[in-house]
Amino acid sequence: MSLEDLKLGLRNIADSDYPQIKKLMDLVYPDIGGAWPESTIRQLVEEFPEGQICVVDGDDVVGIALTALVSYQKFSNPHTYDDLIGREEEIHVDPEGDALYGLDVLIHPDYRGYRLGRRLYDARKELCRQFNLKGILAGGRIPNFHQYSDEMSAREYIGKVSRKEIYDPILSFQLSNSFTVKRLLRRYLPEDEKSAGYATLLEWDNILYEPEERPISTRKTQIRVGVVQWQMRTIRSVEDILQQVEYFVDTVSEYESDFVLFPEFFNGALMGLTNQAQRTEAIRYLAGYTEQFRESMLQMAVSYNINIITGSMPLLENERLYNVAYLCHRDGTCEEQRKLHITPHERNDWVIEGGEGLKVFDTDAGKIGILICYDVEFPELARLLADGGMEVLFVPFWTDTKNSYLRVRHCAQARAIENECYVCIAGSVGNLPSVDNLDVQYAQSAVFSPSDFMFPHDAVLNETTPNTEMIMFSDLDLDKLKVVRAEGSVTNLRDRRHDLYQLSIRGELETTQS
Repeated sequence: MSLEDLKLGLRNIADSDYPQIKKLMDLVYPDIGGAWPESTIRQLVEEFPEGQICVVDGDDVVGIALTALVSYQKFSNPHTYDDLIGREEEIHVDPEGDALYGLDVLIHPDYRGYRLGRRLYDARKELCRQFNLKGILAGGRIPNFHQYSDEMSAREYIGKVSRKEIYDPILSFQLSNSFTVKRLLRRYLPEDEKSAGYATLLEWDNILYEPEERPISTRKTQIRVGVVQWQMRTIRSVEDILQQVEYFVDTVSEYESDFVLFPEFFNGALMGLTNQAQRTEAIRYLAGYTEQFRESMLQMAVSYNINIITGSMPLLENERLYNVAYLCHRDGTCEEQRKLHITPHERNDWVIEGGEGLKVFDTDAGKIGILICYDVEFPELARLLADGGMEVLFVPFWTDTKNSYLRVRHCAQARAIENECYVCIAGSVGNLPSVDNLDVQYAQSAVFSPSDFMFPHDAVLNETTPNTEMIMFSDLDLDKLKVVRAEGSVTNLRDRRHDLYQLSIRGELETTQS
């Protein structure tokens, strides 16, 4: 399967999906009876449509999560599979239930390895929060237990799986998704020979549960960003850098971040592998690796379920050189923003040209913009993006001295204040004597906010230690932007004098959608 051909998405299951669901369940569950009848799936869709979720690749259903609404009091205590499903395989859905019950999560074997199961679990958790339910319950099979049943009890087996001494494909996955084992269920599903009829009663607790309210939200309002302050270092191969990139992506995704931001020209150390006597040839040599980095980071975005702003890299197109940042969506699509304003150094030493076009990217975690380094020093660009609905601006930068860094920092902070948005900046640090034009770096990466009472007093949400390789995280509340834009102490966007001046762009501002 080609990564370029993936078009992953989440949606609710429809009645018309049953032929694909049957095929998928028959493939995954041949040992316990295969697919449920169409009447069971139809009942779930009719009685609790929000809880029936699928992962699709284009029009193909490649994973499903089936969920029932139940009474927490009843199903948090010992029960069997038959307590949930009647003789005609009718699900006992409780329309007044205060908990979710996970019936099934399954992924097509060809799509395993992309962590799609985690996406379905995350969607369930978000549904639980939106419906203000107590938590998620599930009866989990332990299909590897039959391999150990002669030497240990089911309870001992669960303990060893919890301590990672034994791997169980279902229980290990559930535990890695923040579920806890509440109790052991005996004769839960007697025909399940691999589990010897046992199951674990698993629970995920909704810590935001409020008994008296049931608000339903249709958009993500809290997002998390991870910023990588990258250490330039001497390297021996492209694999050295890609390994470091994956380490950071893996680490940031472990903290459930929605985005990770890398710096401008973070892979510039590769120029040290070629003759740098001709600077234009060295940068073109670096451009030869750009497609490999784009493809590798796009695969990481899918595998680690995180949107990646790749920093920036040189792109050679029709013998013309550009500075481009890629947005690798976690659904498998990729978009780009080219640097529009080129510094004298880039123009004179590397013969880089400015790109065309400005975009607002509509992602699964808000509307974002990308301005590469020097571009953030031109306030018109961020204002155009704000007019297009941008909520978060990402700025990958590369600066060599503190004064050049401060130009980027002060301008980025101004963009956050005047456009009432969040701005994240990421730069590289350390010395690289072996690479001409990248021999010194200075950076202090940061996340800026609007300047008002609901934000930090200095409008700095977070910042790194200067000139030290590290990762920084910030949680961004998108609803606060709505409030500050409508009811802030000052309302910069609303109070502009359109009767006196106007800002326009040649053509139209492009808004893309993943």
